[in-house]
Amino acid sequence: MSATPSTPPPALRPYLTTRHDLLWQEADVFAAEHVAPRAARMEAAPGRVERKVADLMAAQGWFAVTVPTAFGGLGAGHVAKTILVHRIARVSAAAAAILQATLIPVGALLHFATYEQKGRWLPRVADGSLLLSIAVTEPGAGGHIGGIETAAERAGNQWVLSGSKIHIGNSHLAGAHLVVARTARPGVRTSEALTAFMVESDRPGLCVADHRAGLGLHGFSVGRLDLDHVRVPEDNVVGEVGQGLAVALSSSILYGRPNLAAVSLGIHEAVVATTTARLKTRARYRGTLSDLSVLRDRVGGMEARLRAGRILAYQAVHLLDQGLPCDVDLINAKYLGHQWAAQSAQDAMELHGAHALDRDHVLQRLWRDIQHTYPPAGTGEVQRIGLADAAFGEDHIQWSEYLATPGARDRPGPTSA
Repeated sequence: MSATPSTPPPALRPYLTTRHDLLWQEADVFAAEHVAPRAARMEAAPGRVERKVADLMAAQGWFAVTVPTAFGGLGAGHVAKTILVHRIARVSAAAAAILQATLIPVGALLHFATYEQKGRWLPRVADGSLLLSIAVTEPGAGGHIGGIETAAERAGNQWVLSGSKIHIGNSHLAGAHLVVARTARPGVRTSEALTAFMVESDRPGLCVADHRAGLGLHGFSVGRLDLDHVRVPEDNVVGEVGQGLAVALSSSILYGRPNLAAVSLGIHEAVVATTTARLKTRARYRGTLSDLSVLRDRVGGMEARLRAGRILAYQAVHLLDQGLPCDVDLINAKYLGHQWAAQSAQDAMELHGAHALDRDHVLQRLWRDIQHTYPPAGTGEVQRIGLADAAFGEDHIQWSEYLATPGARDRPGPTSA
């Protein structure tokens, strides 16, 4: 697969500006010069956390792509964010995962932090001196936010947090973690029972377990946090006390889902490019495999899915940048983006035959990496339930519309997504 720069396809023209075109080129050049040479090394050393690529992306200011310029960010919006994640994922989904994982807690700070808190945290993200993680998932509850058991108790002007979090992206790179914990007594409904806290990684009592490699995304840190009576000041509360569900849900919908759609898209693009390159050069009879109608039929299905997934991913974030209600579009982009890319990856494995089973073949990496875009920010079942709600016309307040309006942070958050 080539890592050389390309131009955006014409189908994306309605969503892109001149600035987006330049960012597309910048991301492609960066991927070719800095990510591609490291991709094989990352794959060969799954027990190692990749830090250099994170440093290089931080130096570009990309972890603050959606942060306003007043706080040192690029202020470029969600389409720009999707371009960066998509183009990096095309070369290394693990590198793209490092980028997208910090962007999620950044979104939470943008929507729920006070002006003073933004001034405290966001400039450090923008200058590359601080990466963040968001810590919601737990060993016993998985992604079920209502099942969170990590507890936070008030102690004077501090809060004391105890519990465990798992599957935390950038756990070993983050200098601070946005931790969602239970702050209400049992029986209080989830919409009022949770609170979000910024917890610096050097706080006494916070332990990050040793890195363990996953099925794919080698080089990306997805680890466990254990909090044993970790004390944080009152000023580290993000949003209001009891607003943690809103912080977690809105971040998942507005950042997590479109980010994962972009990762899936990058992998999907790499899968199709790898497959067509193979079929065009593999001799068969008096021509190549690409001449065989039965194989062209399979590739045609892959190309159809890729083109549809690309439009879904970019249309949804374009709507988000316009402040239009698009929660369901973000859900759909994540859901179908993964499903279609996974189907194309399976087709590609079959079209390569035994060649794909060679340990060092790139398709193995792509097939394993795409599995990682299914569970986060809600499994396919969760996404389909959200889509069913839309089909039945159930009237949920949409975060994309709610948080786009002035003064949203000062109003009570909606209790459903």
